[in-house]
Amino acid sequence: MTTRETQTERAAQTRPEAQSRPEAQSRPEAQSRPEAPAQREAPVQREAPSQREAPAQREAPAQRKAPAQREAPTPTEVLIIGAGPTGLVLGCELARRGVRCLIAEKDAGPFTGSRGKGLQPRTQEIFEDLGVAPQVRAHGGLYPPIRANADGRVVFEGRMDPLSDATPDVPYPNVWMLPQWRTGEILRARLAELGGGVTYGAKLLSLRQDHDGVTAVLRHHGAEQVVRASYLIGADGGHSAVRRALGIGFLGQTHDEQRMIVADVRVTGIGRDHWQVWTAPGPQHGAFRLALCPLAGTDTFQLTAPVAAGVPVPELTLAGLQGLVDDAAGPGQIQLTDLTWTSLYRANIRMAERFAEGRVFLAGDAAHVHPPAGGQGLNTGVQDAYNLGWKLAAVLGGAPERLLDSYATERIPVAADVLGITTELNDKAVRQEADAHRRDNPELRQLNLGYRSSELSRELRRRPGRVRAGDRAPDAPGRDRAGRALRMFGLIHGGHTTLLAFGPAAERLAVDLAACAPQDLRAVAVLEQAGPTGATAFVDVDGHARRDYDIPGADVLLVIRPDGYLGLALDAGPAAAGRAREYLAGLGAASRCGASARAS
Repeated sequence: MTTRETQTERAAQTRPEAQSRPEAQSRPEAQSRPEAPAQREAPVQREAPSQREAPAQREAPAQRKAPAQREAPTPTEVLIIGAGPTGLVLGCELARRGVRCLIAEKDAGPFTGSRGKGLQPRTQEIFEDLGVAPQVRAHGGLYPPIRANADGRVVFEGRMDPLSDATPDVPYPNVWMLPQWRTGEILRARLAELGGGVTYGAKLLSLRQDHDGVTAVLRHHGAEQVVRASYLIGADGGHSAVRRALGIGFLGQTHDEQRMIVADVRVTGIGRDHWQVWTAPGPQHGAFRLALCPLAGTDTFQLTAPVAAGVPVPELTLAGLQGLVDDAAGPGQIQLTDLTWTSLYRANIRMAERFAEGRVFLAGDAAHVHPPAGGQGLNTGVQDAYNLGWKLAAVLGGAPERLLDSYATERIPVAADVLGITTELNDKAVRQEADAHRRDNPELRQLNLGYRSSELSRELRRRPGRVRAGDRAPDAPGRDRAGRALRMFGLIHGGHTTLLAFGPAAERLAVDLAACAPQDLRAVAVLEQAGPTGATAFVDVDGHARRDYDIPGADVLLVIRPDGYLGLALDAGPAAAGRAREYLAGLGAASRCGASARAS
Protein backbone atom coordinates (compact mmCIF):
# COMPACT_ATOMS: atom_id res chain seq x y z
CA MET A 1 0.00 0.00 0.00
CA THR A 2 1.15 3.53 -0.68
CA THR A 3 1.98 5.33 2.57
CA ARG A 4 0.65 8.78 3.30
CA GLU A 5 4.16 10.20 3.11
CA THR A 6 4.96 8.50 -0.20
CA GLN A 7 1.65 9.57 -1.73
CA THR A 8 2.18 13.18 -0.67
CA GLU A 9 5.72 13.23 -2.01
CA ARG A 10 4.69 11.70 -5.34
CA ALA A 11 1.82 14.17 -5.74
CA ALA A 12 4.20 17.03 -5.01
CA GLN A 13 6.59 15.77 -7.70
CA THR A 14 3.95 15.18 -10.35
CA ARG A 15 1.34 17.84 -9.63
CA PRO A 16 1.27 20.73 -12.09
CA GLU A 17 2.19 23.27 -9.45
CA ALA A 18 5.41 21.34 -8.83
CA GLN A 19 6.57 20.89 -12.42
CA SER A 20 5.92 21.92 -15.99
CA ARG A 21 4.58 18.55 -17.18
CA PRO A 22 1.05 18.22 -15.80
CA GLU A 23 -1.09 15.39 -16.94
CA ALA A 24 -3.33 15.01 -19.91
CA GLN A 25 -4.51 12.53 -22.48
CA SER A 26 -4.11 12.51 -26.22
CA ARG A 27 -7.08 14.14 -27.83
CA PRO A 28 -8.42 13.66 -31.34
CA GLU A 29 -7.81 16.12 -34.12
CA ALA A 30 -10.93 14.77 -35.83
CA GLN A 31 -9.45 15.17 -39.32
CA SER A 32 -9.08 18.92 -38.86
CA ARG A 33 -6.60 20.89 -36.84
CA PRO A 34 -7.94 21.63 -33.31
CA GLU A 35 -7.67 24.89 -31.50
CA ALA A 36 -4.26 26.01 -30.35
CA PRO A 37 -3.57 25.12 -26.71
CA ALA A 38 -3.79 27.75 -24.04
CA GLN A 39 -0.55 29.52 -23.18
CA ARG A 40 0.96 30.69 -19.90
CA GLU A 41 -1.83 29.51 -17.65
CA ALA A 42 -1.64 29.83 -13.89
CA PRO A 43 -0.46 26.84 -11.84
CA VAL A 44 -2.97 24.30 -10.61
CA GLN A 45 -4.35 24.98 -7.16
CA ARG A 46 -6.53 22.92 -4.91
CA GLU A 47 -10.02 24.24 -4.46
CA ALA A 48 -10.60 26.03 -1.20
CA PRO A 49 -14.00 25.92 0.51
CA SER A 50 -14.31 29.67 0.03
CA GLN A 51 -14.20 29.19 -3.74
CA ARG A 52 -17.28 27.00 -3.51
CA GLU A 53 -19.08 29.70 -1.54
CA ALA A 54 -18.46 32.37 -4.20
CA PRO A 55 -19.42 30.69 -7.49
CA ALA A 56 -18.51 32.13 -10.84
CA GLN A 57 -21.05 34.17 -12.79
CA ARG A 58 -19.31 33.93 -16.17
CA GLU A 59 -20.92 32.67 -19.35
CA ALA A 60 -19.18 30.61 -21.99
CA PRO A 61 -17.08 32.92 -24.21
CA ALA A 62 -18.04 33.75 -27.77
CA GLN A 63 -21.61 32.53 -27.37
CA ARG A 64 -24.57 34.63 -28.40
CA LYS A 65 -26.90 35.79 -25.69
CA ALA A 66 -30.07 33.84 -25.10
CA PRO A 67 -33.32 35.46 -26.17
CA ALA A 68 -35.21 37.43 -23.57
CA GLN A 69 -38.29 35.15 -23.62
CA ARG A 70 -37.87 31.44 -22.98
CA GLU A 71 -39.92 28.57 -21.74
CA ALA A 72 -39.62 27.68 -18.07
CA PRO A 73 -36.30 25.94 -17.27
CA THR A 74 -36.16 22.17 -17.25
CA PRO A 75 -35.49 21.14 -13.63
CA THR A 76 -33.06 18.41 -12.65
CA GLU A 77 -30.83 17.68 -9.69
CA VAL A 78 -27.61 17.07 -11.66
CA LEU A 79 -26.80 18.10 -15.22
CA ILE A 80 -23.95 16.09 -16.76
CA ILE A 81 -22.32 17.50 -19.89
CA GLY A 82 -20.75 14.66 -21.85
CA ALA A 83 -21.81 11.04 -22.39
CA GLY A 84 -18.45 9.27 -22.54
CA PRO A 85 -17.57 6.58 -19.99
CA THR A 86 -17.03 9.19 -17.25
CA GLY A 87 -20.44 10.81 -17.74
CA LEU A 88 -22.18 7.44 -18.08
CA VAL A 89 -20.62 6.01 -14.91
CA LEU A 90 -21.62 9.15 -13.04
CA GLY A 91 -25.14 8.88 -14.45
CA CYS A 92 -25.40 5.26 -13.29
CA GLU A 93 -24.06 6.14 -9.83
CA LEU A 94 -26.67 8.86 -9.41
CA ALA A 95 -29.55 6.95 -10.98
CA ARG A 96 -29.13 3.92 -8.73
CA ARG A 97 -29.41 6.26 -5.74
CA GLY A 98 -32.60 7.84 -7.05
CA VAL A 99 -31.02 11.16 -8.06
CA ARG A 100 -32.60 12.87 -11.08
CA CYS A 101 -29.96 13.71 -13.66
CA LEU A 102 -29.86 14.84 -17.25
CA ILE A 103 -26.94 13.80 -19.49
CA ALA A 104 -26.40 16.11 -22.47
CA GLU A 105 -24.04 15.10 -25.30
CA LYS A 106 -23.21 17.49 -28.11
CA ASP A 107 -22.54 14.73 -30.64
CA ALA A 108 -25.47 13.38 -32.63
CA GLY A 109 -25.00 9.83 -31.39
CA PRO A 110 -22.78 7.51 -29.32
CA PHE A 111 -19.03 7.35 -29.84
CA THR A 112 -18.16 4.62 -32.36
CA GLY A 113 -14.39 4.09 -31.96
CA SER A 114 -12.16 1.77 -29.94
CA ARG A 115 -10.01 4.57 -28.47
CA GLY A 116 -9.77 3.65 -24.74
CA LYS A 117 -9.74 -0.13 -25.00
CA GLY A 118 -8.09 -1.26 -21.74
CA LEU A 119 -9.97 -1.63 -18.44
CA GLN A 120 -7.63 -1.72 -15.47
CA PRO A 121 -8.35 -4.07 -12.52
CA ARG A 122 -9.78 -1.31 -10.32
CA THR A 123 -12.13 -0.22 -13.10
CA GLN A 124 -13.34 -3.80 -13.42
CA GLU A 125 -14.17 -3.81 -9.71
CA ILE A 126 -16.16 -0.60 -10.16
CA PHE A 127 -18.04 -2.14 -13.06
CA GLU A 128 -18.86 -5.14 -10.89
CA ASP A 129 -20.33 -2.76 -8.31
CA LEU A 130 -22.39 -1.05 -11.05
CA GLY A 131 -23.81 -4.41 -12.11
CA VAL A 132 -22.19 -4.67 -15.56
CA ALA A 133 -19.36 -7.14 -14.88
CA PRO A 134 -21.09 -10.05 -16.71
CA GLN A 135 -21.45 -7.98 -19.89
CA VAL A 136 -17.89 -6.69 -19.64
CA ARG A 137 -16.56 -10.24 -19.30
CA ALA A 138 -18.77 -11.60 -22.06
CA HIS A 139 -17.79 -8.99 -24.65
CA GLY A 140 -14.11 -8.46 -23.81
CA GLY A 141 -10.95 -10.49 -23.41
CA LEU A 142 -7.34 -10.53 -22.33
CA TYR A 143 -4.76 -8.67 -24.36
CA PRO A 144 -2.90 -10.96 -26.77
CA PRO A 145 0.90 -11.24 -26.69
CA ILE A 146 2.88 -8.85 -28.88
CA ARG A 147 4.76 -10.10 -31.92
CA ALA A 148 7.24 -7.55 -33.24
CA ASN A 149 8.44 -7.85 -36.85
CA ALA A 150 11.48 -6.24 -38.50
CA ASP A 151 13.06 -6.93 -41.89
CA GLY A 152 10.59 -9.77 -42.51
CA ARG A 153 11.34 -11.69 -39.33
CA VAL A 154 10.02 -11.88 -35.78
CA VAL A 155 12.37 -10.04 -33.40
CA PHE A 156 10.30 -10.17 -30.20
CA GLU A 157 7.35 -12.05 -28.80
CA GLY A 158 5.88 -11.55 -25.35
CA ARG A 159 3.42 -9.66 -23.21
CA MET A 160 3.47 -6.05 -22.08
CA ASP A 161 2.54 -7.27 -18.62
CA PRO A 162 2.74 -10.94 -17.54
CA LEU A 163 -0.64 -12.45 -16.73
CA SER A 164 -1.43 -12.94 -13.05
CA ASP A 165 -3.79 -15.33 -11.31
CA ALA A 166 -6.73 -14.00 -9.33
CA THR A 167 -6.21 -13.97 -5.56
CA PRO A 168 -8.72 -13.83 -2.71
CA ASP A 169 -8.30 -10.07 -2.38
CA VAL A 170 -7.89 -9.19 -6.10
CA PRO A 171 -10.52 -10.88 -8.32
CA TYR A 172 -9.48 -9.04 -11.52
CA PRO A 173 -5.67 -9.03 -11.69
CA ASN A 174 -5.21 -8.33 -15.42
CA VAL A 175 -6.09 -5.56 -17.84
CA TRP A 176 -9.24 -6.45 -19.77
CA MET A 177 -9.66 -5.36 -23.39
CA LEU A 178 -13.01 -3.84 -24.31
CA PRO A 179 -13.33 -1.30 -27.14
CA GLN A 180 -14.56 2.05 -25.87
CA TRP A 181 -17.66 1.97 -28.06
CA ARG A 182 -18.65 -1.31 -26.39
CA THR A 183 -17.99 0.06 -22.91
CA GLY A 184 -20.31 2.95 -23.74
CA GLU A 185 -22.95 0.57 -25.07
CA ILE A 186 -22.89 -1.51 -21.87
CA LEU A 187 -23.05 1.55 -19.61
CA ARG A 188 -25.92 3.09 -21.59
CA ALA A 189 -27.89 -0.14 -21.27
CA ARG A 190 -27.31 -0.14 -17.52
CA LEU A 191 -28.31 3.51 -17.29
CA ALA A 192 -31.54 2.71 -19.12
CA GLU A 193 -32.26 -0.12 -16.66
CA LEU A 194 -31.89 2.42 -13.86
CA GLY A 195 -34.35 4.78 -15.55
CA GLY A 196 -31.85 7.18 -17.13
CA GLY A 197 -30.79 8.09 -20.64
CA VAL A 198 -28.72 10.43 -22.81
CA THR A 199 -29.90 13.48 -24.77
CA TYR A 200 -27.81 13.61 -27.95
CA GLY A 201 -27.23 16.66 -30.10
CA ALA A 202 -27.41 18.93 -27.03
CA LYS A 203 -24.57 21.46 -26.97
CA LEU A 204 -23.79 23.66 -23.98
CA LEU A 205 -24.02 27.36 -24.90
CA SER A 206 -23.60 28.97 -21.49
CA LEU A 207 -23.83 28.42 -17.78
CA ARG A 208 -24.47 30.68 -14.84
CA GLN A 209 -24.47 29.67 -11.20
CA ASP A 210 -25.61 31.13 -7.92
CA HIS A 211 -25.74 29.89 -4.35
CA ASP A 212 -28.77 27.68 -5.02
CA GLY A 213 -27.94 26.06 -8.35
CA VAL A 214 -26.73 26.29 -11.93
CA THR A 215 -28.63 27.55 -14.96
CA ALA A 216 -27.37 26.16 -18.27
CA VAL A 217 -28.46 26.94 -21.82
CA LEU A 218 -28.28 24.09 -24.32
CA ARG A 219 -28.88 24.08 -28.06
CA HIS A 220 -30.85 20.98 -28.94
CA HIS A 221 -32.22 20.34 -32.44
CA GLY A 222 -31.78 24.01 -33.32
CA ALA A 223 -33.70 25.32 -30.32
CA GLU A 224 -32.43 26.64 -27.02
CA GLN A 225 -33.28 24.75 -23.85
CA VAL A 226 -32.72 26.17 -20.37
CA VAL A 227 -31.89 23.66 -17.64
CA ARG A 228 -31.86 24.46 -13.95
CA ALA A 229 -29.81 22.02 -11.85
CA SER A 230 -28.52 21.84 -8.32
CA TYR A 231 -25.11 20.80 -9.66
CA LEU A 232 -23.43 20.60 -13.08
CA ILE A 233 -20.64 18.21 -14.06
CA GLY A 234 -18.32 18.79 -16.99
CA ALA A 235 -17.42 15.36 -18.38
CA ASP A 236 -17.07 16.74 -21.89
CA GLY A 237 -13.49 15.91 -22.79
CA GLY A 238 -10.26 17.78 -23.41
CA HIS A 239 -12.01 20.62 -25.28
CA SER A 240 -14.47 20.96 -22.36
CA ALA A 241 -17.01 23.74 -22.87
CA VAL A 242 -17.69 23.62 -19.13
CA ARG A 243 -14.06 24.22 -18.23
CA ARG A 244 -13.84 27.10 -20.70
CA ALA A 245 -17.06 28.65 -19.41
CA LEU A 246 -15.59 28.69 -15.92
CA GLY A 247 -12.33 30.18 -17.17
CA ILE A 248 -10.30 27.36 -15.60
CA GLY A 249 -6.86 26.99 -17.17
CA PHE A 250 -5.68 23.69 -18.66
CA LEU A 251 -2.03 23.57 -17.73
CA GLY A 252 0.41 21.42 -19.63
CA GLN A 253 1.95 20.60 -22.96
CA THR A 254 0.77 19.65 -26.42
CA HIS A 255 3.39 17.84 -28.51
CA ASP A 256 2.45 18.65 -32.10
CA GLU A 257 5.36 16.55 -33.34
CA GLN A 258 3.99 13.42 -31.62
CA ARG A 259 1.08 12.40 -33.83
CA MET A 260 -0.60 9.04 -34.10
CA ILE A 261 -3.17 7.63 -36.50
CA VAL A 262 -5.70 5.36 -34.77
CA ALA A 263 -8.29 3.46 -36.77
CA ASP A 264 -10.66 0.50 -36.49
CA VAL A 265 -10.32 -1.77 -39.51
CA ARG A 266 -11.23 -5.19 -40.81
CA VAL A 267 -8.33 -7.20 -42.14
CA THR A 268 -7.46 -10.33 -44.08
CA GLY A 269 -4.09 -12.06 -44.21
CA ILE A 270 -3.36 -11.90 -40.48
CA GLY A 271 -4.39 -13.97 -37.45
CA ARG A 272 -5.97 -12.72 -34.25
CA ASP A 273 -3.72 -14.52 -31.76
CA HIS A 274 -1.08 -11.76 -31.59
CA TRP A 275 -0.81 -7.99 -31.44
CA GLN A 276 1.31 -7.52 -34.55
CA VAL A 277 3.88 -4.72 -34.53
CA TRP A 278 6.26 -3.66 -37.30
CA THR A 279 9.43 -1.70 -36.66
CA ALA A 280 11.60 0.21 -39.10
CA PRO A 281 14.68 -1.26 -40.85
CA GLY A 282 17.92 0.52 -41.75
CA PRO A 283 19.00 3.69 -39.92
CA GLN A 284 15.68 3.83 -38.04
CA HIS A 285 16.02 0.20 -36.92
CA GLY A 286 13.64 -0.57 -34.05
CA ALA A 287 11.47 2.52 -34.45
CA PHE A 288 7.75 1.78 -34.25
CA ARG A 289 6.03 1.95 -37.65
CA LEU A 290 2.63 0.27 -37.41
CA ALA A 291 0.58 -2.06 -35.20
CA LEU A 292 -2.56 -4.11 -35.65
CA CYS A 293 -4.25 -5.20 -32.42
CA PRO A 294 -7.22 -7.61 -32.62
CA LEU A 295 -10.06 -6.06 -30.65
CA ALA A 296 -11.57 -8.58 -28.23
CA GLY A 297 -15.22 -9.42 -28.81
CA THR A 298 -15.22 -8.02 -32.36
CA ASP A 299 -14.06 -8.92 -35.86
CA THR A 300 -12.00 -5.72 -36.15
CA PHE A 301 -8.46 -4.59 -35.41
CA GLN A 302 -7.19 -1.33 -33.98
CA LEU A 303 -4.55 0.10 -36.31
CA THR A 304 -2.01 2.54 -34.88
CA ALA A 305 0.71 4.28 -36.84
CA PRO A 306 2.88 7.27 -35.87
CA VAL A 307 3.29 10.24 -38.20
CA ALA A 308 6.84 11.56 -38.06
CA ALA A 309 7.45 15.25 -37.42
CA GLY A 310 7.46 17.25 -40.64
CA VAL A 311 5.80 14.44 -42.63
CA PRO A 312 2.35 15.13 -44.14
CA VAL A 313 -0.49 13.16 -42.62
CA PRO A 314 -1.66 10.41 -45.00
CA GLU A 315 -5.29 10.44 -46.06
CA LEU A 316 -7.39 8.85 -43.36
CA THR A 317 -9.13 6.61 -45.88
CA LEU A 318 -9.03 2.89 -46.51
CA ALA A 319 -6.60 3.44 -49.39
CA GLY A 320 -4.41 5.77 -47.36
CA LEU A 321 -4.18 3.32 -44.47
CA GLN A 322 -3.55 0.44 -46.86
CA GLY A 323 -0.47 2.30 -48.05
CA LEU A 324 0.86 2.43 -44.50
CA VAL A 325 0.26 -1.31 -44.07
CA ASP A 326 2.02 -2.10 -47.35
CA ASP A 327 5.02 0.02 -46.38
CA ALA A 328 5.33 -1.75 -43.01
CA ALA A 329 4.43 -5.39 -43.78
CA GLY A 330 5.15 -5.53 -47.50
CA PRO A 331 2.82 -5.13 -50.49
CA GLY A 332 0.11 -7.76 -50.77
CA GLN A 333 0.75 -9.32 -47.37
CA ILE A 334 -2.21 -7.86 -45.49
CA GLN A 335 -5.40 -6.42 -46.96
CA LEU A 336 -7.63 -3.89 -45.22
CA THR A 337 -11.23 -4.58 -46.20
CA ASP A 338 -13.19 -2.03 -44.16
CA LEU A 339 -12.65 1.16 -42.17
CA THR A 340 -15.17 1.79 -39.38
CA TRP A 341 -13.55 4.67 -37.45
CA THR A 342 -10.41 6.74 -37.60
CA SER A 343 -8.80 9.69 -35.85
CA LEU A 344 -5.51 11.54 -35.58
CA TYR A 345 -4.06 12.21 -32.13
CA ARG A 346 -1.49 14.57 -30.79
CA ALA A 347 0.20 13.79 -27.48
CA ASN A 348 -1.32 16.01 -24.81
CA ILE A 349 -0.30 16.21 -21.17
CA ARG A 350 -2.61 18.57 -19.32
CA MET A 351 -4.49 19.07 -16.09
CA ALA A 352 -7.07 21.62 -15.01
CA GLU A 353 -6.11 24.28 -12.49
CA ARG A 354 -9.12 23.31 -10.41
CA PHE A 355 -11.51 20.38 -10.49
CA ALA A 356 -14.42 22.39 -9.08
CA GLU A 357 -15.82 25.87 -8.82
CA GLY A 358 -18.96 26.53 -6.86
CA ARG A 359 -21.58 24.01 -7.91
CA VAL A 360 -19.73 22.93 -11.05
CA PHE A 361 -17.25 20.04 -11.18
CA LEU A 362 -14.86 18.68 -13.82
CA ALA A 363 -14.25 14.97 -14.34
CA GLY A 364 -12.43 12.74 -16.81
CA ASP A 365 -10.68 14.35 -19.78
CA ALA A 366 -12.24 17.70 -18.93
CA ALA A 367 -10.03 17.69 -15.82
CA HIS A 368 -6.95 15.80 -17.02
CA VAL A 369 -5.79 14.34 -20.34
CA HIS A 370 -3.06 11.71 -20.66
CA PRO A 371 -0.88 10.21 -23.36
CA PRO A 372 -2.33 6.86 -24.44
CA ALA A 373 0.69 4.97 -23.04
CA GLY A 374 -0.38 2.92 -20.05
CA GLY A 375 -4.11 2.98 -20.77
CA GLN A 376 -5.01 5.34 -17.91
CA GLY A 377 -7.24 8.05 -19.38
CA LEU A 378 -10.61 6.29 -19.46
CA ASN A 379 -9.85 4.49 -16.20
CA THR A 380 -8.96 7.65 -14.29
CA GLY A 381 -12.17 9.30 -15.53
CA VAL A 382 -14.21 6.34 -14.29
CA GLN A 383 -12.56 6.69 -10.88
CA ASP A 384 -13.44 10.42 -10.87
CA ALA A 385 -17.09 9.60 -11.44
CA TYR A 386 -17.07 6.83 -8.84
CA ASN A 387 -15.65 9.22 -6.26
CA LEU A 388 -17.99 12.10 -7.06
CA GLY A 389 -21.28 10.24 -7.60
CA TRP A 390 -21.94 9.03 -4.05
CA LYS A 391 -20.90 12.39 -2.60
CA LEU A 392 -23.32 14.31 -4.81
CA ALA A 393 -26.13 11.92 -3.88
CA ALA A 394 -25.27 12.21 -0.18
CA VAL A 395 -25.29 16.03 -0.21
CA LEU A 396 -28.54 16.12 -2.17
CA GLY A 397 -29.91 13.80 0.51
CA GLY A 398 -28.90 16.08 3.36
CA ALA A 399 -25.21 15.45 4.03
CA PRO A 400 -23.02 18.49 4.77
CA GLU A 401 -22.09 20.29 1.56
CA ARG A 402 -18.43 20.34 2.59
CA LEU A 403 -18.36 16.63 1.70
CA LEU A 404 -18.10 17.76 -1.94
CA ASP A 405 -14.87 19.62 -1.19
CA SER A 406 -13.18 16.23 -0.76
CA TYR A 407 -13.68 15.42 -4.45
CA ALA A 408 -10.97 17.82 -5.61
CA THR A 409 -8.63 17.22 -2.69
CA GLU A 410 -8.81 13.45 -3.22
CA ARG A 411 -8.72 13.29 -6.99
CA ILE A 412 -6.10 15.95 -7.82
CA PRO A 413 -3.17 14.04 -6.22
CA VAL A 414 -4.29 10.76 -7.82
CA ALA A 415 -4.65 12.35 -11.26
CA ALA A 416 -1.22 13.93 -10.86
CA ASP A 417 0.31 10.57 -9.90
CA VAL A 418 -1.19 8.88 -12.92
CA LEU A 419 -0.09 11.76 -15.13
CA GLY A 420 3.49 11.31 -14.02
CA ILE A 421 3.39 7.60 -14.87
CA THR A 422 1.83 8.02 -18.32
CA THR A 423 4.21 10.87 -19.15
CA GLU A 424 7.19 8.69 -18.28
CA LEU A 425 5.87 5.85 -20.44
CA ASN A 426 5.24 8.24 -23.32
CA ASP A 427 8.76 9.67 -23.06
CA LYS A 428 10.26 6.18 -23.06
CA ALA A 429 8.42 5.39 -26.27
CA VAL A 430 9.61 8.62 -27.89
CA ARG A 431 13.20 7.80 -26.88
CA GLN A 432 12.71 4.25 -28.22
CA GLU A 433 13.96 2.67 -25.03
CA ALA A 434 14.10 -1.10 -25.00
CA ASP A 435 11.55 -1.50 -22.19
CA ALA A 436 9.12 1.13 -23.48
CA HIS A 437 6.47 -1.54 -24.10
CA ARG A 438 6.45 -2.83 -20.50
CA ARG A 439 3.33 -2.23 -18.43
CA ASP A 440 4.17 -4.11 -15.22
CA ASN A 441 4.14 -1.07 -12.94
CA PRO A 442 1.55 -2.09 -10.28
CA GLU A 443 0.25 1.49 -10.04
CA LEU A 444 -1.14 1.15 -13.57
CA ARG A 445 -3.72 -1.27 -12.17
CA GLN A 446 -4.94 1.55 -9.86
CA LEU A 447 -5.47 -0.87 -6.98
CA ASN A 448 -3.01 0.86 -4.65
CA LEU A 449 -4.10 4.42 -5.43
CA GLY A 450 -5.98 5.69 -2.41
CA TYR A 451 -6.81 8.62 -0.18
CA ARG A 452 -4.78 8.26 3.02
CA SER A 453 -4.17 12.00 3.24
CA SER A 454 -7.87 12.87 2.82
CA GLU A 455 -9.90 14.47 5.59
CA LEU A 456 -12.34 11.59 5.06
CA SER A 457 -9.65 9.06 6.04
CA ARG A 458 -9.38 8.66 9.80
CA GLU A 459 -7.03 5.99 11.08
CA LEU A 460 -7.68 5.89 14.85
CA ARG A 461 -6.40 2.45 15.80
CA ARG A 462 -3.58 2.08 18.27
CA ARG A 463 -1.80 -0.43 16.06
CA PRO A 464 -3.00 -0.18 12.45
CA GLY A 465 -2.05 -2.86 9.97
CA ARG A 466 -0.87 -2.49 6.39
CA VAL A 467 -4.43 -1.76 5.15
CA ARG A 468 -5.36 1.64 6.57
CA ALA A 469 -7.97 4.35 6.32
CA GLY A 470 -7.90 5.71 2.77
CA ASP A 471 -6.93 2.39 1.16
CA ARG A 472 -9.02 0.25 -1.15
CA ALA A 473 -11.11 -2.34 0.69
CA PRO A 474 -9.96 -5.81 -0.44
CA ASP A 475 -12.20 -8.63 -1.56
CA ALA A 476 -12.25 -11.93 0.34
CA PRO A 477 -14.07 -15.28 0.02
CA GLY A 478 -16.20 -16.59 2.88
CA ARG A 479 -19.54 -18.19 3.75
CA ASP A 480 -22.89 -17.04 5.00
CA ARG A 481 -24.52 -18.61 8.06
CA ALA A 482 -26.07 -21.32 5.88
CA GLY A 483 -22.67 -22.29 4.50
CA ARG A 484 -23.17 -20.80 1.04
CA ALA A 485 -20.21 -19.17 -0.73
CA LEU A 486 -19.99 -15.42 -0.24
CA ARG A 487 -17.62 -12.65 -1.31
CA MET A 488 -16.77 -9.53 0.63
CA PHE A 489 -17.39 -7.45 -2.52
CA GLY A 490 -20.93 -8.84 -2.59
CA LEU A 491 -21.52 -7.23 0.81
CA ILE A 492 -19.72 -3.88 0.45
CA HIS A 493 -20.90 -3.18 -3.10
CA GLY A 494 -24.28 -1.62 -3.78
CA GLY A 495 -23.84 2.06 -3.05
CA HIS A 496 -24.20 1.97 0.75
CA THR A 497 -21.77 2.55 3.61
CA THR A 498 -20.58 -0.66 5.29
CA LEU A 499 -19.76 -1.14 8.97
CA LEU A 500 -17.30 -4.04 8.90
CA ALA A 501 -16.87 -5.49 12.37
CA PHE A 502 -14.08 -7.78 13.56
CA GLY A 503 -14.83 -9.09 17.06
CA PRO A 504 -17.92 -9.14 19.29
CA ALA A 505 -17.61 -5.61 20.68
CA ALA A 506 -17.23 -4.14 17.21
CA GLU A 507 -20.16 -6.26 16.05
CA ARG A 508 -22.48 -4.86 18.73
CA LEU A 509 -21.42 -1.31 17.87
CA ALA A 510 -22.02 -1.89 14.14
CA VAL A 511 -25.48 -3.37 14.75
CA ASP A 512 -26.57 -0.43 16.91
CA LEU A 513 -25.30 2.14 14.39
CA ALA A 514 -26.90 0.40 11.41
CA ALA A 515 -30.26 0.17 13.21
CA CYS A 516 -30.46 3.97 13.20
CA ALA A 517 -30.16 4.27 9.39
CA PRO A 518 -30.86 0.89 7.76
CA GLN A 519 -31.16 2.42 4.28
CA ASP A 520 -27.72 4.01 4.50
CA LEU A 521 -25.72 1.51 6.51
CA ARG A 522 -25.05 -2.22 6.39
CA ALA A 523 -23.51 -3.96 9.39
CA VAL A 524 -21.32 -6.94 8.49
CA ALA A 525 -19.79 -9.15 11.18
CA VAL A 526 -16.69 -11.14 10.29
CA LEU A 527 -17.03 -14.41 12.21
CA GLU A 528 -14.65 -17.31 12.67
CA GLN A 529 -17.60 -19.71 12.65
CA ALA A 530 -21.32 -19.38 12.03
CA GLY A 531 -23.36 -18.20 14.98
CA PRO A 532 -26.14 -15.83 16.03
CA THR A 533 -25.62 -12.17 15.09
CA GLY A 534 -27.74 -9.12 14.47
CA ALA A 535 -25.51 -8.21 11.54
CA THR A 536 -25.03 -9.74 8.12
CA ALA A 537 -22.70 -12.67 8.76
CA PHE A 538 -19.46 -13.18 6.87
CA VAL A 539 -17.98 -16.47 8.07
CA ASP A 540 -14.26 -16.18 7.45
CA VAL A 541 -13.72 -19.94 7.20
CA ASP A 542 -10.21 -19.73 5.73
CA GLY A 543 -9.15 -16.50 7.47
CA HIS A 544 -8.83 -14.51 4.24
CA ALA A 545 -10.70 -11.46 5.49
CA ARG A 546 -8.55 -11.06 8.60
CA ARG A 547 -5.36 -11.62 6.60
CA ASP A 548 -6.28 -9.42 3.64
CA TYR A 549 -7.52 -6.58 5.89
CA ASP A 550 -4.55 -7.26 8.21
CA ILE A 551 -6.67 -7.36 11.36
CA PRO A 552 -5.14 -9.01 14.45
CA GLY A 553 -7.28 -10.45 17.22
CA ALA A 554 -8.44 -7.09 18.61
CA ASP A 555 -11.99 -5.73 18.21
CA VAL A 556 -11.88 -3.37 15.22
CA LEU A 557 -14.60 -1.47 13.37
CA LEU A 558 -13.97 -0.37 9.79
CA VAL A 559 -16.27 2.06 7.99
CA ILE A 560 -16.12 1.36 4.26
CA ARG A 561 -17.24 4.24 2.09
CA PRO A 562 -19.75 3.70 -0.73
CA ASP A 563 -16.87 3.78 -3.24
CA GLY A 564 -15.06 0.89 -1.56
CA TYR A 565 -12.35 2.75 0.38
CA LEU A 566 -11.75 2.52 4.11
CA GLY A 567 -12.94 5.77 5.67
CA LEU A 568 -12.74 5.22 9.41
CA ALA A 569 -10.77 2.57 11.30
CA LEU A 570 -10.98 2.43 15.09
CA ASP A 571 -10.74 0.08 18.04
CA ALA A 572 -14.11 -0.77 19.57
CA GLY A 573 -13.46 0.93 22.92
CA PRO A 574 -15.56 3.25 25.11
CA ALA A 575 -15.15 6.27 22.81
CA ALA A 576 -15.82 4.37 19.59
CA ALA A 577 -19.57 5.02 19.37
CA GLY A 578 -19.26 8.79 19.50
CA ARG A 579 -16.41 8.85 17.01
CA ALA A 580 -18.29 6.59 14.62
CA ARG A 581 -21.51 8.65 14.85
CA GLU A 582 -19.61 11.87 14.19
CA TYR A 583 -17.84 10.38 11.19
CA LEU A 584 -20.99 8.87 9.71
CA ALA A 585 -22.86 12.15 10.09
CA GLY A 586 -20.22 13.78 7.89
CA LEU A 587 -21.07 11.23 5.17
CA GLY A 588 -24.77 11.91 5.57
CA ALA A 589 -25.39 8.51 7.18
CA ALA A 590 -26.70 7.71 10.67
CA SER A 591 -27.63 11.32 11.40
CA ARG A 592 -30.57 10.08 13.50
CA CYS A 593 -28.52 7.80 15.73
CA GLY A 594 -28.19 10.25 18.57
CA ALA A 595 -27.26 8.50 21.78
CA SER A 596 -28.79 5.13 20.90
CA ALA A 597 -25.52 3.62 19.76
CA ARG A 598 -23.48 2.29 22.64
CA ALA A 599 -19.87 1.36 23.13
CA SER A 600 -18.90 -2.11 24.08
